[in-house]
Amino acid sequence: MNPPRVVIDNNACEDATVIQVDSVNKHGILLDVVQVLSDMNLVITKAYISSDGFWFMDVFYVIDRNGDKIRDTQIIDYIQRRLENNPGFAPSMRESVGVVPSEEHTSIELTGIDRPGLLSEVCAVLTDLHCNVVNAEIWTHNNRAAAVVHVTDDSTGCAINNPSRISTIRDLLCNVLRGSSDLKTARMTLSPPGVTNWDRRLHQIMFADRDYEKRVQRAGDTTMVPHVSVIDCIQKDYTVVTMRAKDRPKLLFDIVCTLTDMEYVVYHGVVQTIRTEAYQEFYIRHVDGFPISSEAERERLIQCLEAAIERRASEGMELELSTKDRVGLLSDITRIFRENSLCIKRAEISTENGKAKDTFYVTDVTGNPVDPKIIDSIRRQIGVAALQVKHNSNLSQKASGSTTIGFLFGNLFKAGSFQNFKLNRSYS
Repeated sequence: MNPPRVVIDNNACEDATVIQVDSVNKHGILLDVVQVLSDMNLVITKAYISSDGFWFMDVFYVIDRNGDKIRDTQIIDYIQRRLENNPGFAPSMRESVGVVPSEEHTSIELTGIDRPGLLSEVCAVLTDLHCNVVNAEIWTHNNRAAAVVHVTDDSTGCAINNPSRISTIRDLLCNVLRGSSDLKTARMTLSPPGVTNWDRRLHQIMFADRDYEKRVQRAGDTTMVPHVSVIDCIQKDYTVVTMRAKDRPKLLFDIVCTLTDMEYVVYHGVVQTIRTEAYQEFYIRHVDGFPISSEAERERLIQCLEAAIERRASEGMELELSTKDRVGLLSDITRIFRENSLCIKRAEISTENGKAKDTFYVTDVTGNPVDPKIIDSIRRQIGVAALQVKHNSNLSQKASGSTTIGFLFGNLFKAGSFQNFKLNRSYS
């Protein structure tokens, strides 16, 4: 009845494309919008959020991964259509896990204690069971590992539907995930039916696994630790969440995803990126309309937001594999990594038109930077042209210390600043 109104403007700001979204308000609409922008690999450099009452009014300043405005008219039209259709993308955390594979592939979800060589062992089992990995995403955080893996039968190229075969896959993968120390929490399930955003699903899996409860940080780790605070705004009956962290792609999505799945509503917010740091401030309440009322809930929210920021942080050296796909390729690659004492911290696996394009973030088994000589040896084994070093986060971390800039948005409601934003809709 009232579709969102979307305005995409390349003239309002000198160095970013401005996207304004006005819509009837509903729970989760902010996540829907941010997810569309994240799925398009757009970088949100600044945002103003207002969804108090019955109307949702947000402004996003976005650039592409090269730091340029979005000028391709086809991309602009696609963004506009996605935002205006706004169908809602993923089931809530409260929905049960289904057991129905799609027609194209079988989607497997894995959870267990992280350890060196775990992905290699999982891939070896799948290869032995005649399963071909076509797409996958693997996250590790606080000594826990989670993955969503799409597999097909290696002879037919179709989804695996046989219940007995699925049961065998589950049993053998659970044995690998348990190892010798994870007898209770290791599990393999099939993904819920329907289209689910992988990133959101991985957040949900790790949240359910309670990876946020213990912070694991090595001595001498130079990674910028995220700063999250949760305080009361008594005058307006809100809880104020402020966050400062090293900026990276999809950071806003990770924050909004976690708030939404924890049943919080963002009423107002400001997002700003300054050099390599991101600052975010949100005025929230629980879905029942009340702010946070206990210290235990406050601490839990801080822990969960810190975990959401850290899960996708690029740790270690980024390696990109681009080569002709074949059955067992991922098993062979991860075996070579394991034999050379590499630990995979995060991975994105994809195949398209017969070509594999995989990204791995690796450290040595102690979590320290990998010796470049080992990487050279691995590249010779796999193929120098096929495996490229894209980025080494350990080098950039040393150069990026925390700044002395204070929070920018602590007085959002003072002097009518946010009210002026709502009235003027200024792009300056």
